[in-house]
Amino acid sequence: MEPVVIGANGDPLRMEVGPGQPLLLMAGPCVLEAEETAWRIAGEMKEICRNLGINYVFKASFDKANRTSLHSFRGPGLDKGLRLLARIREEIGVAVVSDVHDAAQAERAAEVLDIVQIPAFLCRQTDLLVAAARSGRPVNIKKGQFVSPWDMQYAVDKVRASGGAGILLTERGTSFGYNNLVVDMRSLPVMRSLGCPVIFDATHSVQLPGGEQGSSGGQREFIPCLARAAVAAGIDGLFMEVHPEPDKALCDGPNSWPLAMVEKLLRRLMAIRQAAEADDDE
Repeated sequence: MEPVVIGANGDPLRMEVGPGQPLLLMAGPCVLEAEETAWRIAGEMKEICRNLGINYVFKASFDKANRTSLHSFRGPGLDKGLRLLARIREEIGVAVVSDVHDAAQAERAAEVLDIVQIPAFLCRQTDLLVAAARSGRPVNIKKGQFVSPWDMQYAVDKVRASGGAGILLTERGTSFGYNNLVVDMRSLPVMRSLGCPVIFDATHSVQLPGGEQGSSGGQREFIPCLARAAVAAGIDGLFMEVHPEPDKALCDGPNSWPLAMVEKLLRRLMAIRQAAEADDDE
């Protein structure tokens, strides 16, 4: 497997994801809220990751088009959201990722984003995958809650056949009855066998979809457990929703990890990763 390159030659934010590369962390609020919240998260996460030798990408949605309720907060929208992400990238000095929900958004979003992300619910949308591939940016495809890990081959084929510059695959749990998800850790090596670096979404995997009468619930107490297991299984990156006050977050608060607790968790995960890599070398 060849590493996926994020950023152009000469870009100070250029990084690689895959075998032999540092752990990638995509972390931030579910959706862009107040500017000061995004700025605080991006700045603190940058410092934490730099100290731990982790490649960091700030993540946040500019428009959360798949909220449970019509009345749920969706974010600032494409224009305002991309302007804010561009400022964060330039002024804080971090790469950025966000999701696109419509093929028409892909080219415009790629002018700002370092990674174009496909939401799990839309991982089979051919036009969206093709547009993301043609944007020239690496594409992070989240595995649908309804899709087997081996069937992600077809999403990968769509992006590759359309000239995709690099593909990441993200595990975020599989539907397990109503309003519940379960993580099958076998999916991580299965998707990695498709020739793509694999990311584990430790926070959406503990989501209880639509489980709070018009919004999704979550069980954030299980985030460390699943993250430890995924790192031990040999992932290339981690995805986390992080917020200074998760219970006040405007989206996905129940499955967000507190910003103040991120460094402690990451230190433990890096120790597990080091031990797992040492075991692989024996």
